[in-house]
Amino acid sequence: MQFSSKLIEEAVNAFAGLPGIGKKTALRLVLHLVQQPKEDSIYFARAIADMREGIQHCITCGNLSDQHVCSICRDERRDQSLICVVESIRDVMAIEDTQQYRGLYHVLGGIIAPMEGVGPTDLNIDTLVGRAKHPDVQEIIMAISPTIEGETTIFYISKMLDELDVTVSKIARGVSFGGELEYADEVTLGRSLVARTSL
Repeated sequence: MQFSSKLIEEAVNAFAGLPGIGKKTALRLVLHLVQQPKEDSIYFARAIADMREGIQHCITCGNLSDQHVCSICRDERRDQSLICVVESIRDVMAIEDTQQYRGLYHVLGGIIAPMEGVGPTDLNIDTLVGRAKHPDVQEIIMAISPTIEGETTIFYISKMLDELDVTVSKIARGVSFGGELEYADEVTLGRSLVARTSL
């Protein structure tokens, strides 16, 4: 792809570095920005820069937040007795979209995958165990993708929580085995949460 402008080329390369964006799509986005009022492009660039500068991980659950503690953990209306354990921040968003869960979350930051060099110490498991010791916590819901690695992670965490006075459950298998949680439709995911089973 030939460019008459080095600035356009650099912008296209920046967009093309995003997942799912090829060179042609990147060029279309860049040309769209060029055709918009200058203020719109400046607003767009500033929003990205501000997001990258200010975003942080919640010190309690690991979710993305503008502050040290995310809005979900700060919300006193949420059920403090439930903690839903998920692999990633996308899973939090997927479950929130179901509007059928009003407890808290805990983001592991992945799952145990020895073939990829990911072990228990690479995940946010120790802080989960610490949270599970709080007297308000009664149930830990494992909402982890139903894969072999996911089942291994569920087994490992449930063993870590064995001696604590909490119920450990996992979402029902309306989510197909081998599927990614974030790609499940809202109805299926919501029903899986409601119909969770004890481990």
